[in-house]
Amino acid sequence: LLHGARAMILVALALAADPDWIGALATSDVTAEQLEAVRALVAGNRMLGTGLPGPTRHAMTPEVCRERRGTLDVAPSTGCGRLHMVDLPDGEGCIDQFEFPGVPCAYPVIWVRASEAAALCEAVGKRLCDASEWEDACAGDVGPPEPFDALAGLSPEAAQKEQRRLHNASIETSWAYGPAYRTGICATGSAKNPACDGGSPALCGSNTYPTGAFPSCRGALEVYDLHGNAAEHMSLPIRPEQLHHANGLTEMKGSWFVFDTVRAHADHCRWRAPYWHGTPVRDVDSHRNYHLGFRCCTEGGGP
Repeated sequence: LLHGARAMILVALALAADPDWIGALATSDVTAEQLEAVRALVAGNRMLGTGLPGPTRHAMTPEVCRERRGTLDVAPSTGCGRLHMVDLPDGEGCIDQFEFPGVPCAYPVIWVRASEAAALCEAVGKRLCDASEWEDACAGDVGPPEPFDALAGLSPEAAQKEQRRLHNASIETSWAYGPAYRTGICATGSAKNPACDGGSPALCGSNTYPTGAFPSCRGALEVYDLHGNAAEHMSLPIRPEQLHHANGLTEMKGSWFVFDTVRAHADHCRWRAPYWHGTPVRDVDSHRNYHLGFRCCTEGGGP
């Protein structure tokens, strides 16, 4: 009994020392080994988290989020085998319903590099999603295949540009919640800090909402926050062998928490962005900022 009590105390102390987002992650279906792998990945990282404490002013509390969601936290029945994941339209993969840490009413993890996002997904038995998987989850159906033949022989930068041109010329415009952009329906009504100069850690707060705080900001697959809250790192494969391996180029999807007043770019389901701050996903110096997070995918039936 003494040994058991001591073990429980040690676990409680370890959880107490964790940042809030790791505590939220611990409420999901991750194993003890996976949770320890996550801790090891972020040990000593003073940037990655739910917002730097000085400038960050979250737009809603988790308690209010839980009141707004009510019984929606009961995950739909899927073949994914993981909590808070749903099947993708092609039946070959699954996607997190919520931005990482992948549970409802937790603040999304921000100030994370694409390489760190890929590693964190893998630590919990998943992988960083491909851009097309995110798009399919948003639109609710299967989109056009990647034009790999047209990209053969091109440099990564040229391939990204041509892939974007071909893709954006052939898509229909829609949002997860319907055919037209609507204000007030997603986590897009927060504000930038007045002194925010574009990306300074000291001046720009991650003024996000808890994940899933806007129950209507979802599509037919019940995936939340594909518009607003945090923009999201994805992997853009430019070669067939990069599909579903999180080793393509960086692609930023969605929009962020001030988008109702600062509509800096398109954010419909299948729009692909320019090569902003572009690198390979696994580049250790890949981009991070105060409104950029990520979500994870798996193959069908779980990892």
